[in-house]
Amino acid sequence: DLGVGNVATAEFLRVTKQYLPHVARLCLISTFLEDGIRMWFQWSEQRDYIDSTWSCGYLLASSFVLLNLLGQLTGCVLVLSRNFVQYACFGLFGIIALQTIAYSILWDLKFLMRNLALGGGLLLLLAESRSEGKSMFAGVPTMRESSPRQYMQLGGRVLLVLMFMTLLHFDASFFSIIQNIVGTALMILVAIGFKTKLAALTLVIWLFAINVYFNAFWTIPVYKPMHDFLKYDFFQTMSVIGGLLLVVALGPGGVSMDEKKKEW
Repeated sequence: DLGVGNVATAEFLRVTKQYLPHVARLCLISTFLEDGIRMWFQWSEQRDYIDSTWSCGYLLASSFVLLNLLGQLTGCVLVLSRNFVQYACFGLFGIIALQTIAYSILWDLKFLMRNLALGGGLLLLLAESRSEGKSMFAGVPTMRESSPRQYMQLGGRVLLVLMFMTLLHFDASFFSIIQNIVGTALMILVAIGFKTKLAALTLVIWLFAINVYFNAFWTIPVYKPMHDFLKYDFFQTMSVIGGLLLVVALGPGGVSMDEKKKEW
């Protein structure tokens, strides 16, 4: 029942409103944090991979790894400390673009969609940082919001949805069909901004369960390549969960059916 769901969502927001934006930001930057730390511990492997892929030489490959390390960790510190958040977001956008080209993600549809979903989370973070100057309380929207912020929230919601498209299973099992139908319905609700907070919170719970089940990297020995793959997937998914938690905390913004209903 949607009514019961709305009441439960409102109660959840009331209890967690002080902590939710902080948890959302931590989840959102987790993939950048993990990747920045990975650059340090796998410095030589990353450098050699870039050098062999692009034949760019030792120095340029090392510079690329250093830029990734410093860019991501600095961005994470700034976001978590709430300093220069807009600049941090632009820096992290740059890192996503750089990695998309350097690791040839452009030609891998699944990874490209996940990177775009990450960008969607950053757009929501950017929208939140813009709102804070206009509102005494983080996550409380002002009565008349600026258009750029509204469209950032719309863009962020739509890009986050791409993450779920990579999780759809195209087989005929009953569980997969149900999962696809429910997941697609929730994706559409978040994208168009209808019952947004309830749909986003449901997706958070669903996505977290899928993430812990399918990307349990801690069950694989560290020396196996699958450990790194699952770890990467786990933290990317956590970042999208962070983006969805921002949707729960901030609401859908002005360009949404929830907002238009108020006008009707």
